[in-house]
Amino acid sequence: MALSLFEETSYLDNIIQNHLPETPAQLAARILPGMKDILLLSRALTHRSYLNEHPEALEDNERLEFLGDAVLDFIVGAWLYNRYPEMPEGDLTRMRSALVHTAQLAEFARSLGIGNAMRLGRGEIQAGGFDRPGLLCDTFEAVIGALYLERDIEGVREFLEPLLIEASEDILLNHKDEDPKSMLQEWAQGKGYPAPVYATRSSSGPDHSKSFEVDVYVNGAVCGTGTGSSKQAATKLAAAMALEKLHISDWKLQI
Repeated sequence: MALSLFEETSYLDNIIQNHLPETPAQLAARILPGMKDILLLSRALTHRSYLNEHPEALEDNERLEFLGDAVLDFIVGAWLYNRYPEMPEGDLTRMRSALVHTAQLAEFARSLGIGNAMRLGRGEIQAGGFDRPGLLCDTFEAVIGALYLERDIEGVREFLEPLLIEASEDILLNHKDEDPKSMLQEWAQGKGYPAPVYATRSSSGPDHSKSFEVDVYVNGAVCGTGTGSSKQAATKLAAAMALEKLHISDWKLQI
C-alpha cells in the first residue's frame, strides 16, 4: 500500500534520526588520525544528491572520486608488483581488477564504517544509499583522492596496505580473481566457438534503483541469464550461470 506524503516524510525522518551519522571529524579521528583538512574530507563524503538539497555545501565528491580512482589503480598495481614478484602479468592484471572492483571497494568502505559518514540526499537515503555498493565504492575512491591531496602517494599506500593484504589473500584463497566472463570466453575459444554475446533483455525501476536482466549467447544459444543493479553485474552473473549450466565451473580442466 502506498504511503501518504505525511507517512513518507515521517518514514524518511525516522531513517535519518536512527542512522546516527558520523561527522567528517569523527571519521577522520577514527580511521585517518592526524588528518588536518576536514573540509576536504567532508567534500569527499558529499554525494551530489546532498548538494542538490544543501547548496551551502558548495561541491560534491565527483572530482575527488575521479582522482581517487586513478590513484588506486596506480598504488594497487605497484603494490601487487612488489608483493608478488613471481606472479605473471596476466594474473597481476586479474588481481588488480579484483582489488579495485566495485564490490571490493564497497567492502573496504563497509569495513571502515565510511557509510555512516556519507552525506546523502533524502532520495538516496530512501533507496538505502548508506549501504549501496556503488555509492560506497564512489565515496571510498573520493576519500582516497582527498587522502592523496593531503598525504601524497606514500600516505595513501600506508593507509591501503592492511586492506590490500587481507583482501588479496581472500581473493587468492577463494579464486575471486577468476572473472566468469573471461572464463567463458576462453572456454568458447577453446571449443572453436565465436566469442559469447551479451544482450540486455530488460531494464526496470527508477534511475536510482534500476534492475537489469542480461542473456549470454554461446554459439548462438542462450546459456545463462543474470539480473543485477547494473549491466556489469548482470552480465557477470549471466556468465557465471552459463559456466554452471555448461558444467565448466572448473574451467581450467575443461579446455
